[in-house]
Amino acid sequence: MTTRKLALLPLLILTLLLTSSLTKAQEQSGYDIALERIEAARVSGATELDLSWLELAIVPPEIGQLSNLTYLNLVGNHQLTSLPTEISQLTSLTALDVAGNQLMSLPAEIGQLTNLTKLDMWGNQLMSLPTEIIQLTKLTTLDMGYNQLTSLPTEIIQLTSLTDLSLDFNHLTTLPAEIGQLTNLQFLSIHSNLLTSLPQEITNLSGLISLDARNNQISEIPSQIGQLDKLDVLLVSSNQLTSLPPGIGLLNNLTELWVSDNQLTQLPSEISQLSNLTVLDVSGNFLTDLPMEFGQLHCLCSLRLTGNHFRSLPIELTEIETLANDICWIDIKGNPLITPPEDVIAQGTPAILDYLRNQAAMQAQQITMAIAGMVGLVAAFLLAFRWKTRRPGRKKKRES
Repeated sequence: MTTRKLALLPLLILTLLLTSSLTKAQEQSGYDIALERIEAARVSGATELDLSWLELAIVPPEIGQLSNLTYLNLVGNHQLTSLPTEISQLTSLTALDVAGNQLMSLPAEIGQLTNLTKLDMWGNQLMSLPTEIIQLTKLTTLDMGYNQLTSLPTEIIQLTSLTDLSLDFNHLTTLPAEIGQLTNLQFLSIHSNLLTSLPQEITNLSGLISLDARNNQISEIPSQIGQLDKLDVLLVSSNQLTSLPPGIGLLNNLTELWVSDNQLTQLPSEISQLSNLTVLDVSGNFLTDLPMEFGQLHCLCSLRLTGNHFRSLPIELTEIETLANDICWIDIKGNPLITPPEDVIAQGTPAILDYLRNQAAMQAQQITMAIAGMVGLVAAFLLAFRWKTRRPGRKKKRES
């Protein structure tokens, strides 16, 4: 028995050592882990450092020793309310990600990070930016979504190198006219705010590719929207729009137009000029018909008409050949449709298009018959008129 116990003794000691190491690792704080990673990065001369999800309340000041760092990840430290001033020493930094924290402000020293091109501050408690941020002249991407902004910080207007600006899920009520000065902007996201209008100057953003203004209280789109001739995606769903400006037809590069859940009663005929449009969502409005020119949208592949007041579908849809592709579709649920009938709708887009083609053929036949009838009536009238006008002449000749 004693011999057996002695044989098990090394195994017992090993188990105790492993348990002790595991307990120590579990007791190690996020701050200690951060210190270890900072030291390892200093020794190796690392250019990237991940300090995310460590539940840091403060960032170790030793961070300032990492002069080679180009990317710093501080995401998800939900107790972090400020950044250390030592961050100013990271002069090689090009990307700083502090999303998902509780930052109330940024240190003025952030202005010394003059090589910064990307700054992600999504999901914090920021209400303003330090004036010094205007020194970040190389900044191209700025994400301030999910913060506490009530107005656009004036400092942002001076960041003229910006190509991507996200301000979604804040409390913005207006955008200043000066936003039109960000002429390099390609992507602008302002969805889920309290905006009631868009400034006309937004149409000066001639390089804009995507504009996301969903879920606001916007009542009209600037009449000069057509100046954004590079715009590829326009998202204005869930607003208070009652109409779309005719100028929307000038957006020659537009491929996606989302205007669902507004108060539209009709679409402008100019929408038919969007020759590259592949996606159109007008669901949740008050539409009763589509423009006669709608069939000119030859690239349309996704058409969502749900939740409107359509009683019939226009046969012009059959002119859009792309809708016949297997990957393309029409969604017309939630309308008081008489034609096509429900059994046709239940069979999907191919059946709907076949039904409309048959309707078109019947209409064409009716028109042909009507025209033939009219031609017959006109011919009969002309013959009768000719016969009537010639009889007096013959009588006069006989009398002479």
